[in-house]
Amino acid sequence: RLGVVTADRLSVLDWQWSFTVSIIQNSTQDCCLVALCKQYALLPRNFCVGCALLGMRRRQWFFSSVMRLFLRCLRLARRRHYMFLKNVSELCSYWKLCTKSLLYNSLTNSDVVIDSLFEPIYWIVDNVTRWFGVVFVVLVIVLTSSIVLIVYICVLPIILQTYPLRWIVWHISYGHWNLIMIIFHYYKAASTPPGFSPQTKTAIPAVAICRKCIAPKPARTHHCSICNRCILKMDHHCPWLNNCVGHFNHRYFFSFCFFMTLGCLYCSISSREMFWNAYNAVESYYQNPPPVFTFQEKMFHKSIIYLWALCSSVALALGALTLWHAMLITRSETSIERHINKKEQARLKKKGRRFRNPYSYGKLNNWRIFLGVEKRRHWIIRVLLPSSHLPYGDGMVWQTPHFISSKKSVLPV
Repeated sequence: RLGVVTADRLSVLDWQWSFTVSIIQNSTQDCCLVALCKQYALLPRNFCVGCALLGMRRRQWFFSSVMRLFLRCLRLARRRHYMFLKNVSELCSYWKLCTKSLLYNSLTNSDVVIDSLFEPIYWIVDNVTRWFGVVFVVLVIVLTSSIVLIVYICVLPIILQTYPLRWIVWHISYGHWNLIMIIFHYYKAASTPPGFSPQTKTAIPAVAICRKCIAPKPARTHHCSICNRCILKMDHHCPWLNNCVGHFNHRYFFSFCFFMTLGCLYCSISSREMFWNAYNAVESYYQNPPPVFTFQEKMFHKSIIYLWALCSSVALALGALTLWHAMLITRSETSIERHINKKEQARLKKKGRRFRNPYSYGKLNNWRIFLGVEKRRHWIIRVLLPSSHLPYGDGMVWQTPHFISSKKSVLPV
């Protein structure tokens, strides 16, 4: 009876208890065993089988609930982990698509990526160059003036006292001519505007739109981030001039570099013997006992060493820069165009084609166009003497000069 009653009471429970209920229904021996245990005091007299079953059901229900909750939490955690990874993957794909859509360019390569990475450095250099341009100009004037002063005070008196008359005439003539050419071309290079692209719509054909000026750019025009303008036939921005080197002052810049190199070489060669004598005299200062030199003699020795060291170093550095620009002029290129044409030449070479610079007319003709030499006498009055003649063309449309025998025309593209 106890088994039947217990089964009736447990019929409302979950299926998980069916196994336990079936054991109780089919085991009457368990009840007898409980009675014997009570008789022999193995179990307390107040022991109730129903209470024991109820406690067991409660423990089983608690254990089942805990396991069910654990499985539910585990299932939920897996679901949330999966959803988190899915959301992260979708977010990464979205930002990757946005980045590609904003930065996509069919011409993008490693050079473009490197330029983008160095953009903060370029910004710092541009701003520093813009604000320190005046300082560089003053530095050029001070250094050049110091060299000229030393030559007049220290070197020229010795030349007048020790050299023969023909060498005295040559030194005075060449030295002053070189000095005039340096001063003239530096002033013109620093004060002449390089040529700016028009900011309004004109009939002049343009090859592109400047993404910073939002204005049309003619052929061979590039944007200068320091001047914040588009420069016609831009070569570079020179901090020593505090000005851009462009179409209208390119000749002045190159002439200044050329004559400054000649002047430094002239001073270094003319004072080489004085330099060795002054150097040996300075070395003798540390002898024991030291030779007796007046303050004027010591200043003379140090001035000669300063003159020779500065002129020699400038001659090497500026001479290399002058040779580089001479090579570019021979090819009718600027520094920027050299970089562009080199990449274009490599691209066409892979296709089995040959690159031809549309602005080149041959080595000699390129020099004639650059220097503005239309007649033979122009080699003297426009090259060897100070001249303010304008370059050929307006810097926006490039056509064949009338003094060039070549029949090919340069298109503004």
